[in-house]
Amino acid sequence: MDKILEVKNLRLYYHTNKGAVKALDDVSFDLYKGETLGLVGESGCGKTTTGVALLRMPSPPGRIEEGSQIFLDGRDIMGLSEKQIRKDVRWEEVSMVFQGAMNCLTPVYTIGKQMLETLQEHREMEKKQAEKLIKEYLGLVGLPPEVMNRYPHELSGGMKQRIVIATALFLKPKLVVLDEPTTALDVIVQAQIINLLKKLKKTFDLSFIFITHDLSLEAEVSDRVCVMYAGKIAELGTNQQIYGKQGPMHPYTEKLLLATPLLKKKVETLSFIPGAPPDLIDPPSGCRFHPRCHKVMDKCKEEIPPLLELEPGHMVACWRCVK
Repeated sequence: MDKILEVKNLRLYYHTNKGAVKALDDVSFDLYKGETLGLVGESGCGKTTTGVALLRMPSPPGRIEEGSQIFLDGRDIMGLSEKQIRKDVRWEEVSMVFQGAMNCLTPVYTIGKQMLETLQEHREMEKKQAEKLIKEYLGLVGLPPEVMNRYPHELSGGMKQRIVIATALFLKPKLVVLDEPTTALDVIVQAQIINLLKKLKKTFDLSFIFITHDLSLEAEVSDRVCVMYAGKIAELGTNQQIYGKQGPMHPYTEKLLLATPLLKKKVETLSFIPGAPPDLIDPPSGCRFHPRCHKVMDKCKEEIPPLLELEPGHMVACWRCVK
């Protein structure tokens, strides 16, 4: 399979008066064409930060550090200027569906005006031609043409999420980052959005990065899963490798799965992870998970474990897996 994305040694720090918050610290992974990679983990682990880093748009005072490499279809976008990124990369090659569609749409503009701005920023076309394209994409996400003339407050949460998805697909990008696209939606609408995303992925031959807290939803949507903790990758593998009979290899992934309710298996008591994620200005020495780990060893407290490939495609950062 061809790689559409290669991320190497990605570091994104938020430089504050108290010090640098190491939101992403030496993160590396690949994404293949037509694949969906799920990013999972607790809040603050670096999932959304990874998404905005791929678009080269961290919020101030965030900064992608030197030595980070992001190859999109073989081109290193870290070497491009901000003007080139705006013109040639964002929404052209990679787009993002941000968390909470309600916060993405300007309340004083109609849907048509907002979608038109996105289109005219990248394409030179007459207004009638642009409006025809907007109606076409609204139809692709199951919305009638008259939605163009409505304001965001006149629409339901599910309709607004569909509009954000349609806008992200406008320019036919190769990669779409989906940041918890079903948050704040009821179960029925969640299922509709997930089915819509599967259909659009097949129609446009897209690659997805799917960010979620919901492990069961991730298993439904993704081909591979990347488990993140405190700005680092803890485990990366196919769904079969993570959810299969062998089970996860990293203690953090193990605890996450034990904390997830199962429909087909009765569990008397759900597990939990004691404590809280670390302060990323001054993270723990060694493995960042060791203060909360139920399988901690002395070495875990002293040295950072490398992300090693245990079997083809299955990467784990845990000293217990090092032979």
